[in-house]
Amino acid sequence: MFQSRCRDSVTPASPTAPESPTAAVSPTASPTVASPSAVVQVDPQFNNLPQLLGEATVELVVKGSPIVIRVDGADAPITAGNFVDLVNRGVYNGLAFHRVVREPQPFVVQGGDPQGKDPSFPIDRLGTGSFIDPAMAQPRYIPLEIRPTNADQPIYSKTFDTAGITEAPKLRHTRGAVAMARSNPPDSASSQFYIALADLDFLDGKYAVFGYVTSGMEVVDQIQPGDRITSARVVSGLENMKLPGG
Repeated sequence: MFQSRCRDSVTPASPTAPESPTAAVSPTASPTVASPSAVVQVDPQFNNLPQLLGEATVELVVKGSPIVIRVDGADAPITAGNFVDLVNRGVYNGLAFHRVVREPQPFVVQGGDPQGKDPSFPIDRLGTGSFIDPAMAQPRYIPLEIRPTNADQPIYSKTFDTAGITEAPKLRHTRGAVAMARSNPPDSASSQFYIALADLDFLDGKYAVFGYVTSGMEVVDQIQPGDRITSARVVSGLENMKLPGG
């Protein structure tokens, strides 16, 4: 199901499978954005990871144009906190989008492999790298974190299928959704993320959405493999970050 070499990835449905992505909406249409909700209480076992206890806004610049992302720490505090922390550390500056799937139907653009910081690293070999936490000198991985629509807390370390959950997640894979890529183990996400190019309902409950593109989807629609994130910055919401030991 997953790509070779244990790449962090998200897998499209087979073109002949019953479930497949819906057609992409117009590039000028606004992405679906969940309404704000009360911040969930995070299990103390995850206090060693950054958490976003609220919302933040992140701006990525690609080919001179901004992509603005609303990051939802209310419903995905660990996943969102990890992303905002990496943005604030400058981890994404200069990294490439190494995977772009638009055929046979719009799917995702994926980037965030730290190995891409080296411009001589081949683009086709990206997809296996993780963020190395300098404080620990080892990769930082985060648990799969998905909140069911009617639940007070996210489900951790399990897909909805594994957990026997049949309702939809609160943060869904609509066009413009931003989510974490991972390899087969549910708790293997680190720094790689993807942006949905269409509504991808069949990924709901399998991968962790943590935000939505609120402007700049026309930029996302033009991304090609090898295009780089010139800069990534936290525009607002850093005051909602809770760092380990803080």
